[in-house]
Amino acid sequence: MSALAERVRALGIALGFDRVGFAPAAPSERNAFLREWLARGYGGEMAYLARRCEERIDPRRLVPGARTLIAVSLRYAGEPPAELGPEGCRISRYALGDDYHEVLGERLRAFECAIEALVDAPVALRSYVDTGPVLERSAAARAGLGWIGKHTLLIDRELGSYLFLGVVITDLALPPDAEEPDHCGSCRACLDACPTSAF
Repeated sequence: MSALAERVRALGIALGFDRVGFAPAAPSERNAFLREWLARGYGGEMAYLARRCEERIDPRRLVPGARTLIAVSLRYAGEPPAELGPEGCRISRYALGDDYHEVLGERLRAFECAIEALVDAPVALRSYVDTGPVLERSAAARAGLGWIGKHTLLIDRELGSYLFLGVVITDLALPPDAEEPDHCGSCRACLDACPTSAF
């Protein structure tokens, strides 16, 4: 691992992210599935997914000259409410605190500024938190932050899957981290525990 990569990772951790990893900005097989998924109609009423499909597949279309995806994760705390919400509705843990777009967005902007100061040279940086044509979960898996479980969420071996994810696309060349292998095996605990039986 390069000294620059380790310093960038240390900056992210100092800003409060739990994990920071690096992946190539080039398209991957993991992203290319999106075309087929959309063609099968799985996007339902989420037409916005098709509008910028090629950018989702190839992040270099968002940042010319992009070489690296810096993926970050932040565990969200809190226990589920003891009682169900209005009319028996269940509320996800992530929705119990401050808006994660703002929480992560603020930290990612600070991360960008810190990286610029560290490099002390012109650098392209553009961050996303579930607000643009970026597949954050795929980037996080490619950057070694965890693997995608049967419940379709990223799982970190130590932190679990209650994670907010963000991505910084940059033209910095940072060596990629190794991808985490799938550790699910025959386990189906997440499927059986799903409170809404969505699987």
